[in-house]
Amino acid sequence: MKAIWNNQVLATSDQTVVVEGNHYFPANALNKEFFQASAKQTTCAWKGVAHYYDVAVSGRVNEAAAWFYPDPKPEAHQIANHVAFWKGVSVTND
Repeated sequence: MKAIWNNQVLATSDQTVVVEGNHYFPANALNKEFFQASAKQTTCAWKGVAHYYDVAVSGRVNEAAAWFYPDPKPEAHQIANHVAFWKGVSVTND
């Protein structure tokens, strides 16, 4: 699987975890140069508190386009140390 935005590969892995239709990429699969910490946080009743990254590529910033659960609830243990995408980031198996 690949996560692509603004013609750049943000992450690539053949070991994503799919939860609620979203591919969660292992943290070590990220091209970290494109990620910036975001102050945004949200709460999911069964997964826990999500933290976000802004994605920055070629002078463009896609705010809070990636999320992760640094301390997921036990029911979501499989997404610990994984990152998922939205907001125009294309996730494909090309």
